Amino acid sequence: MQIIKTVAEMKDFVHKIKAAGKSLALVPTMGYLHQGHLTLMREAKAACNTVVTSIFVNPLQFGVGEDYEEYPRDLTRDAQLAEPAGVDAIFAPAVAEMYPKGYHTFVDVEEITNHLCGRSRAGHFRGVTTVVNKLFNIVQPDKAFFGQKDAQQVLVIKRMVADLNMNLEIVTVPIVREEDGLAMSSRNVYLTPEERRAALMLNRSLQQAKAAIEAGERRGSAIRDMIVQTIETEKLANIDYVEVVAMSSLEPQEKLEGEILIALAVRFGKTRLIDNIMLTV
Repeated sequence: MQIIKTVAEMKDFVHKIKAAGKSLALVPTMGYLHQGHLTLMREAKAACNTVVTSIFVNPLQFGVGEDYEEYPRDLTRDAQLAEPAGVDAIFAPAVAEMYPKGYHTFVDVEEITNHLCGRSRAGHFRGVTTVVNKLFNIVQPDKAFFGQKDAQQVLVIKRMVADLNMNLEIVTVPIVREEDGLAMSSRNVYLTPEERRAALMLNRSLQQAKAAIEAGERRGSAIRDMIVQTIETEKLANIDYVEVVAMSSLEPQEKLEGEILIALAVRFGKTRLIDNIMLTV
């Protein structure tokens, strides 16, 4: 496995792969890998000959007061985990390599970025789409793999790919959870033991909502209120949002029908966690 730190070296690697007629998958990450990331890598290896994972903590997608400086970074650890998962190359550029002096170009997907995380994290998705666009141009993958945990991010990237006529397929992989149900996240390491226990309320509330829908509840407001009431029984939880929306538009849905996304973001201390479930009603 190679560790590549410059755009020029990465492009040279890609050129050799393409010249050999091999298929190429990209797994974009911000590093501090967990089993969720490794699942993406294994899925990518099953689908393509060559797997590149990017490890880049992207400053453009962090807002003022967010955890850019504190975000966990350990490239040595990540490399030891990535290679057995089938990764052929890690692209780990410095910030100055991705955004050199004089950089002034950004990609902005509108409308669906105004909801959910986009509403509370101004500029976040502009940072995501800009860096992912750059990664797609540098690596030129046939397929790119993303986790369902970041459901809005996946929808935004799919919209960008469709709107800009990009020649690749976006593959979504289901959420990977701890044994107790907590969605895997690099930010879970921030949680104190008490906060970690409290965070189990997230998946529990989503499963209760799923059960209510399966039992016949079709009012979006009732499902939302149920989740809010459940989470608010946990004193350490501070809700950012709970939304029941249409998958296609991320617009709130009062009458539940078709493909539905139930998404939430909740803070435990300084740690903001997201989770979701997707249902067809």
